[in-house]
Amino acid sequence: MRIISVRNINTTVESVRPKINQQNRNKVKSIILDVKKRKDKAIKEYEKKFTGAKLKSIKVSQSEIKNAYSKVTKEQIAAIKLAKKRLEKSERAVKNQLRKIVLQIDGIKIDKDFVPLESVGCYIPGGGARYPSTVVMSVIPAKVAGVKKIIGVTSPNKNGMIDPLTLVAGDICGIDEFYKTGGAQAIAALAYGTESIPKVDKIVGPGGSFVTLAKLFVSETVSIDMIAGPTELAIIADLTAKPDLVAFDLISQAEHSPETMCCMITNSTKLKDLVIKSLEQKITIIERSKIVSESLRKNGFVAICKTMADVIEFANKLAPEHLEIITKNPRNVAKKITASGLVLIGKNTPSSASDYLFGSNHILPTNGFGRSRGSLGVLDYMKIQNKIESTKIALQKISNFMRALTSAEGLPNHFEAVRSRLN
Repeated sequence: MRIISVRNINTTVESVRPKINQQNRNKVKSIILDVKKRKDKAIKEYEKKFTGAKLKSIKVSQSEIKNAYSKVTKEQIAAIKLAKKRLEKSERAVKNQLRKIVLQIDGIKIDKDFVPLESVGCYIPGGGARYPSTVVMSVIPAKVAGVKKIIGVTSPNKNGMIDPLTLVAGDICGIDEFYKTGGAQAIAALAYGTESIPKVDKIVGPGGSFVTLAKLFVSETVSIDMIAGPTELAIIADLTAKPDLVAFDLISQAEHSPETMCCMITNSTKLKDLVIKSLEQKITIIERSKIVSESLRKNGFVAICKTMADVIEFANKLAPEHLEIITKNPRNVAKKITASGLVLIGKNTPSSASDYLFGSNHILPTNGFGRSRGSLGVLDYMKIQNKIESTKIALQKISNFMRALTSAEGLPNHFEAVRSRLN
């Protein structure tokens, strides 16, 4: 991990942010345009190229789903059901706060209602890894919202099969249709539709850099949830933190992929030395050590600030996906955090547990977008439907003000459309 002595917070934060690779941008654009043009044929060719799978059918069959149950354990099914139950409870609590609003303003009636989207596409990272937990996180808020059609997509393995527990999770959570495709090609299919895969109203879900770029590209055509790229973890820690706990948490997030960004923000050089020592000891004996080592080497860092106030400012400017606070008074620090996808307070609230069973959603904003939004949730699957009804008397009351505003903006026919109703 890099050791950074923070002198200028803004400059340092900018230097550690992941940079968009222009070559990757061009590759993604090419894939998307190809899928838009050649549809299923392009999908099958890209899956063969990237995963080695020779697909006859892109759609997952009911027999494949049924067969998947025989390949998972009772404990795994119970864990999926528990994650579903807890997230469902959390999302329903939000949904229950949404009430239809009716306003009467001088003869003008305004209705504001929360209505579910018609269809969504849930991207589930797959291929070399498996993320059945992401099925829960993306599908359950959609079900609570009342989305009518939920489509799932994920990369198959080289044999053209999807991870069994991912299929089981999809069945338990209520995915309507599941398709064997991942990467930029899957995002393009959801955005434009193919012979097999229907076009959706919104695409949700996390992914690597190619998926993130693809979502950005198709956002001109279809709504997306957020920038949810390679995962991020920042840990605010002081000298009271146990170095081994900090090290374990950094390792647990770094094992996602070499693209992961993990860091510790502290005002203690002593803690820095202890955490680095603990990491060096653990990396030699842990599983997935190669991925962890590459991730921490490429994107990991320790930011050493002069004061705790600087630590907090650095964290807010960085706006990481996950922010753990392991300090003497973590709640006091948490009160000053304004920009993070998820804030995890205290030594017993590791980000790894939040990824599965706390009842929170692990699909979170990355790349600094924690400044403007939080986790995926039921509101991402709904829209406010506004309905307005006016009377002639109401138009009469606003006519003079309409004349003033339309004249100021040089749009006289706007006023004429009102005046014509008053004669």
